[in-house]
Amino acid sequence: MLDDHSKYLLSEYKERLNIYKKVKEIVVKELYGIISELKMMVNSVEARIKTEKSLSGKLELKGYKYKKIEDITDLVGARVVTFYSDEVDKIAALVEKKFIIDWDNSIDKRKMYDVNQFGYMSLHFICKIPKELYYDEAMPEINETPFEIQIKTTLQHAWATIHHDTGYKNDIEVPREYLRGLNRLAGILELADEEFKNIRTSLNEYRKKVTAIVKSGKYEDAELNGDTFKAYIETGVYDALNKKIAEIGDIEIVEVSLLRFLTVFKLLGFTTLKDVDDMRKKYQDAAYQFALSSLGGKDIDIISSSTGILALCSVYIIAQGYGEIGIKKMYETLYGERKSNDYSAKRAVEIANKIGLLNKD
Repeated sequence: MLDDHSKYLLSEYKERLNIYKKVKEIVVKELYGIISELKMMVNSVEARIKTEKSLSGKLELKGYKYKKIEDITDLVGARVVTFYSDEVDKIAALVEKKFIIDWDNSIDKRKMYDVNQFGYMSLHFICKIPKELYYDEAMPEINETPFEIQIKTTLQHAWATIHHDTGYKNDIEVPREYLRGLNRLAGILELADEEFKNIRTSLNEYRKKVTAIVKSGKYEDAELNGDTFKAYIETGVYDALNKKIAEIGDIEIVEVSLLRFLTVFKLLGFTTLKDVDDMRKKYQDAAYQFALSSLGGKDIDIISSSTGILALCSVYIIAQGYGEIGIKKMYETLYGERKSNDYSAKRAVEIANKIGLLNKD
């Protein structure tokens, strides 16, 4: 049962719902702006206005704590869920610049809890919107309305959600026979959070190293995988062949992803970038003749940037004696099973025979 003071606060809440909706709108917009500025992908950005039912329950329990409606700091709440733990700090740094932070009521729960309370290890900011960010003379309450921003990782959020689903607000309430299991899981999740961050950092360093190796041309040191092949393609290694093919007419080259050819090279047994580059150097003249014969007589004004590499793979497969079966397998790998694969394979072998490539290494 609400006392008179709590009823007054509830009536204030109802009168200010439009204010809360506007605050929520501004906060969400700014949070997305922060994420965009950081060029970061996050799991989610969520925001909500506390419901009348939820607020009534809160006031019934502890309405005496709040002298005025502004003392209830979570009527508007937002949450950013990141993938990695170090991203929490990056977002927090910009939140601090963007909004007015009430440091007395904000909590860095990551520094307060033991491993068994992993799910509560998040940043909780209590903020206000500064006038220089947004001001409306008709709604000055916007700048006086506090709101909460939580920033946590995906695993922290998952743990908190699961823990909440058990019906216990904190570990003190959990029966002892279940507490050990919950604590063990919390420890595993915290370790996983840290390891995901470490793996991401290591992969970033590895990719920088790969880029340097590829730029240096030391292809024998580069294992053929998604990262090395992507870096290799980005050097524009197939551009010259495509441009030469396009010169047979007023043909435009449309850029498409060449990453799917990695699977083809793997099927052909290539293990390093040197294998890929050696093949390119050896067969690029034959690939040009193959493409020239394929396009000859056709009224074509557009080709894709995969034309050159497709011709290279085709002449290599045929030169190795794999014939129609090998070409068909390549097409299935690139485009999936389709009726035209048989025809395309047969046509490729005919063209290879025409330019004198058949059974030639």
